[in-house]
Amino acid sequence: MPTERLLSGTDDGPSPDDPPSAPGPSPDRPPSPGPSGEASDETADETAAARILAAEREHLAVSRAALRAMREHAQSLSSDAAGDWVSQQILQALLDQRVAALADHSGTPLFFGRLDRSVADDLPGTVHVGRRHVHDDRSRPLVVDWRAPISRAFYQASPSDPMGVSRRRRFGYHGGELTAFEDERLDQGKVLRQSKILTEEIERPRSGPMRDIVATIQPDQDEIVRSELTRTVCVQGAPGTGKTAVGLHRAAYLLFTHREKLARSGVMIVGPNRAFLSYISSVLPALGEVKVDQTTVAGMLGDHAAPEDPAVAAVKGDARMVPVLRRALWAHIVKPAEGLLYTRGINRYRVADHEVREIVAALRGTTRYNPGRATLAQRLAHLVLVRMEQRGESPDDRVQDAVARSKPVKQLVEQVWPKLTPQQVLHRLLSDPAFLAASARDDLTPDEQAALLWARPPKSFRSAKWSAADSALLDELGDMMERTPSLGHLVVDEAQDLSAMQLRALGRRCRTGSATVLGDLAQGTTPWSARSWTEVLHHLGFPPGDGQDGGGGAVTELTLGFRVPREVLDYAARLLPSVAPGLAAPRSLRPGAGSLSVRHAPDPAASLAEAAAQALSREGSIGVIVADAGVSAASEALSGFDHRVLAPDSVEEHRLLVVPASLAKGLEYDHVIVVEPADIVEAEPRGLARLYVVLTRAVTSLTVLHARDLPPQLTG
Repeated sequence: MPTERLLSGTDDGPSPDDPPSAPGPSPDRPPSPGPSGEASDETADETAAARILAAEREHLAVSRAALRAMREHAQSLSSDAAGDWVSQQILQALLDQRVAALADHSGTPLFFGRLDRSVADDLPGTVHVGRRHVHDDRSRPLVVDWRAPISRAFYQASPSDPMGVSRRRRFGYHGGELTAFEDERLDQGKVLRQSKILTEEIERPRSGPMRDIVATIQPDQDEIVRSELTRTVCVQGAPGTGKTAVGLHRAAYLLFTHREKLARSGVMIVGPNRAFLSYISSVLPALGEVKVDQTTVAGMLGDHAAPEDPAVAAVKGDARMVPVLRRALWAHIVKPAEGLLYTRGINRYRVADHEVREIVAALRGTTRYNPGRATLAQRLAHLVLVRMEQRGESPDDRVQDAVARSKPVKQLVEQVWPKLTPQQVLHRLLSDPAFLAASARDDLTPDEQAALLWARPPKSFRSAKWSAADSALLDELGDMMERTPSLGHLVVDEAQDLSAMQLRALGRRCRTGSATVLGDLAQGTTPWSARSWTEVLHHLGFPPGDGQDGGGGAVTELTLGFRVPREVLDYAARLLPSVAPGLAAPRSLRPGAGSLSVRHAPDPAASLAEAAAQALSREGSIGVIVADAGVSAASEALSGFDHRVLAPDSVEEHRLLVVPASLAKGLEYDHVIVVEPADIVEAEPRGLARLYVVLTRAVTSLTVLHARDLPPQLTG
């Protein structure tokens, strides 16, 4: 990348506070010869551009100094003013969070844009747009947060709707140093056909965790990011369209706009695996949001990983399991064989068995299981109090509570409405053929019931080894027993791979909030992968609607890619008719001529070493993606290179990585080497979808090495 570049999309005259930039060589390069007067014009343009760049660099220096002062002020504050120890701890945690949010990342631009406004109001006439708000010692804004309403024009303004903006300026950076700028005069209808700064930022080689895209958000992405909190949004995004980044930026926007509400209820990011979470971990902190929980579905529901036949897991993940579980739980309630006899002193109070049955019948199925038990005890105690009052006594609430906790009441409740755990219920369901048949009725076929039963049932639920699919069943039972707490907002990535039962578990956690659902139906690789977003939203509890006031979910589609080169994306799209025939083929803004290389490799090890050496000679990260079973062989072939193997629970920040195909989803590398596509396809039932994922991880170049025949979809 050049160290100095001055660009402009305008030819306007000088303004009082800021001379215009002008096309031409950078200030450290002498003017090129030309006709009389041409060199002097170029020199004048360069001088004006250099003055602008110097002024903007000065503003950057002042802004960084102000941010340091803001952080030092936050560090100087003490929690000692709080009245008690608990209050001190809470206040100190808030102060620590504030200090962390004010960190200045030297390699990250503090601001990336500027708006010159033509509207006469109380707002500033010139606004620098950046990742966070910065003000000076007199509270004057030096940088305005990109999420503020005034900043929306940076992403949305156009000549047809300038939104009160006369000039929009973008800044180019290199290593944190401001090196270039571009201007667009919206009031004169002068805009850049293609921003070189924006293009270079999108195409900039990357290494390590995912970067934010706050400087390059496109108008259609911005509309999603700024959707209201009450609106659940489902984003179908082709590879390279930035759907994951859009979801993360929406979380940051909602935290900024609804800080107090979401601070109480919380925001959660749910990703497909821990490697993915590590990859995206730096995005929100870079935007000033340091208190957002991130987890996987397994981390949320329980890290159970007992091996299981995919066909069995598919049955367990089906929504038909909901009525089966419900019947299994409520089947534990039995009709009382006798009434209640309560003794207090010399007095005896009796509740007849038919009265107990009436209470149980009224409660059964109308409440959650555990609250139902507590209510049963209270209602039995209430009837005892009625008997006391009939004898002229005057019992109060304390007496009723004492009766509800008494041994006779506890014994009757345990007999009729036994205390259970989700593990007990599921253990019985998967161990007892008769109980499973009675619970399943017509919802599961005999073959499906037989598949669900354990071949060797564990002696008790305490010794049971649960699978990942069992986790969602246990969570469903847990919610039938006690209401699951709800978050304010949930961001779910790679949602197309979740089963109906997993989606229901996630939906319970945003029952009183909203969600951002991200994914690509073409990248579904599980046996239960969703075939439509309507189905996904239905299981989450947000069926498609207007999306207002939590009343439904709205599906939007991103088809224009910015990261994956067109040549690579078109090659991978040959698989779409086989994996997702209903989806339109994605498009890429980047032609990427020469970005694709498909090579027959009779000696895979030697070819891989050669391809790795070629990739290492170029700038950027390298991912060698192979079928999971081929990881060891690929690592051995690369023994002469400094490399690492990507593990399931973390992301190695290393330039050359061997990546199992099952972990590639959601990740990206500048250069991708795919070894033996046929092995990837044959490794799992939806192998073509997995191959589609693998082929779309490249953002600069893709090399495909194969000794075996390629899948026929790629050779047509």
